[in-house]
Amino acid sequence: MKHSASMLALLTVSGLGLSGLSHALTGQIIDASGDPIDNASISIVGSKVEASSDANGRFNLDADPASAREIHITAPGYSHKNILFNPGQTDSQQITLKRSAIEQIDVTATPFHASIMESAQPVTVVAGDELRRKQAATLGETLKNEVGVHSSYFGPVSSSPIIRGLNGPRVLITQNGLDVSDASRVGPDHVVATEASTAEQIEILRGPATLFYGSGAIGGVVNIVDDRVPSSSEAKGAYSVGHNTVSDEDEISAAYTGGNDKIAVHVDAFWRDGSDYEIPGIAVLETEEEHEEEGHEEHADGVLENSASESKGFNIGGSLLLDNGYIGLAYGHLERVNGIPGHEHEEEHEEEEEGEEHEHEEEEANVLSDLKQERWQLISELSLDTPWLSGVNTRIGYTDYEHAEIEDGGIGTIFSNETLQARVDLLLQEMDGWRGALSLEVKTSDFEAIGEEAFTPPSRTESYAIAMMQEKHFGDFLWQLGARVEKVTLDADPIAFGHDEDELLHFDELDFNPYSLSVGVVWDFTEDYNATVSLTHAQRAPSASELFSYGAHIGTGSFEVGALFWLHDGEDPHFHEGNNVEEEVSNNIDLSLRKHSGNIGWVVNVFYNQVENYYYERNTGYTSEDIEDHDHEEGEGEEEHEEEHDHGALPVYVFEQADVTLYGLEAQLAWQFSTPFSLNIWGDSVRGTLDDGGNLPRIPPLRLGSQLRYQHQGWDAALSVSHYFEQNMASDLETETDGYTLVDAEMAYTFEVSNNDLTVYFNASNLTDEEARVHSSFLKNLAPLPGRGLSIGLRGQF
Repeated sequence: MKHSASMLALLTVSGLGLSGLSHALTGQIIDASGDPIDNASISIVGSKVEASSDANGRFNLDADPASAREIHITAPGYSHKNILFNPGQTDSQQITLKRSAIEQIDVTATPFHASIMESAQPVTVVAGDELRRKQAATLGETLKNEVGVHSSYFGPVSSSPIIRGLNGPRVLITQNGLDVSDASRVGPDHVVATEASTAEQIEILRGPATLFYGSGAIGGVVNIVDDRVPSSSEAKGAYSVGHNTVSDEDEISAAYTGGNDKIAVHVDAFWRDGSDYEIPGIAVLETEEEHEEEGHEEHADGVLENSASESKGFNIGGSLLLDNGYIGLAYGHLERVNGIPGHEHEEEHEEEEEGEEHEHEEEEANVLSDLKQERWQLISELSLDTPWLSGVNTRIGYTDYEHAEIEDGGIGTIFSNETLQARVDLLLQEMDGWRGALSLEVKTSDFEAIGEEAFTPPSRTESYAIAMMQEKHFGDFLWQLGARVEKVTLDADPIAFGHDEDELLHFDELDFNPYSLSVGVVWDFTEDYNATVSLTHAQRAPSASELFSYGAHIGTGSFEVGALFWLHDGEDPHFHEGNNVEEEVSNNIDLSLRKHSGNIGWVVNVFYNQVENYYYERNTGYTSEDIEDHDHEEGEGEEEHEEEHDHGALPVYVFEQADVTLYGLEAQLAWQFSTPFSLNIWGDSVRGTLDDGGNLPRIPPLRLGSQLRYQHQGWDAALSVSHYFEQNMASDLETETDGYTLVDAEMAYTFEVSNNDLTVYFNASNLTDEEARVHSSFLKNLAPLPGRGLSIGLRGQF
């Protein structure tokens, strides 16, 4: 937990001739009772100059008195505050900080100082003990209870965050500010190639974040922050070991950072191994008609078959510590093998010898995913003292990602993604009160899918961008402005298209020039309260999979067709190539009202997002057996077809563009009603509609949650209840989803061993063993949420 505080302090200058020298900015920080606050962090906004308060709440901060500066102070359990001071002030002042019931942690993902209470755009940060408590095997499950965030839930093996009803290529997943560069944006069955167990914090930017990250962040950003490239040699370490019963899963993780005055080193590692997980009842949700049909398929009771997984990985890095910052390099390796639930294929073998026909033999062949990723990162943050620049932050990443889909012991399809990305943020000197950054970025991605079930051709994406972000205080108002321009180029290899398998369809190289504009204001209209307005016009270039896909996507159990094709309806449905495609255009408004100090804190957000040319997958009502190009039942090629896996008649989904509207409400309240007890209540809703009528598919339902927590003398216990309402606003050919209630409990005790903290914990999830199906999941009728589960373990830090 990290919070903010503030102070008014003064510089001592002996004359104008000393204006270019550093002097001590001094002060004291106390709480409302007059007691000093130690270990508060005091920094000069726009620079890397910082200090900490001592046991008496006092601090000394090196400062340049040549111009007005803004001071930012954070302290655990207190509300953030920014103070402007001017040259010539000579008296140190005592500053009183207020308690905050809502956790406030600074975001590292933007050049601005931002937290849940300071940013014009809604943000959430999960860190420290809270992150350890919420940690799950997938990123989506780790974050699924954050306000405005749901999960795509593809069983326990793969789950991505959904922000305000948007996911896939609209929500960018980054690690230390760089794209994770996996295949998770292509399909929900693909794992997000990052790990929460060794992360220090996870930052969520809700709504368009295109200014900082480009058009792929039109729906939001999830940034996983770890210490693989250390910025300090301060010795620290953490470790954890645990076991849960619902999937008989064991896990262990550890991390260490240390070094000396010149060199910092970091190493972390994790390992996790689990079996098929337990569920309440039968996995497959059948209609009454399907169940009553003669010869309906029998399914295992109490377990989700083919949902086991094993993963492991490590990161190692080092930094050269300089007087004005650091420069470091890190290498990371990740491996994961998991089943893909809901997609066991039945293979049929037919033989005919000497006039005697043998019966069909049926055999189940599970589908597995085998992932490997290697990742290099170079990160540098340097302070400067030039007329134009106060600092330069550089991030360069290279990722080599591959995962194979294995069927019946053989590799069916291999997905690979090789990405090189470089980003430089030039931090500008403050001018007339304005401060900010100029950002330059280039990214190339070479994506390839090879195999009999490669539903999208090999493609290459290049993007170049320049962005400017500025902010300034005008009295009680903080204005934040930004603009970004990109150039995105996509091209893909030709594909077989039509009856003649030798006939190749060649794609033209496509160029897009999306741009984004944003203005936001934070108004501190009275003590302890603020209100915000954020307006964003953002454009997004389509992803390669949205344009070029044409084939069976076995993970989602569908036949996908890209937006470059158009459908001929009728008795003989088939596809033609040649659709025109355009950038997606979002016009978004966010309104927030916040109370950030005292024993009661709350945040209410309202958003409204109109999107033109929105890319979405429409269920056509046809199956893969209906369309012309996949009719191989007769004639040449029949023998080859029989040797391939028979996936049956897959529903055909086509990417189309339409004008849509998304709007919703997010609210959270924290009440510290006594010293050991606190109550948190939260809820969110999102509505997604097509402007021409109808609903968007897989939009999460309304939900409400609450948590009662007790924290005293090392004990930490909580009882949580979350209710997901029925989702009856379904799209065409989409089934409705029943509501459900989940009850969870946790208990932990922390004690000191050799001056180090050690925590023993016991958690219980889904205590009522409720059958729960996630409406936003492609597998909602095949894979319910886990049943009752118990977890036990210990974690420590030093």
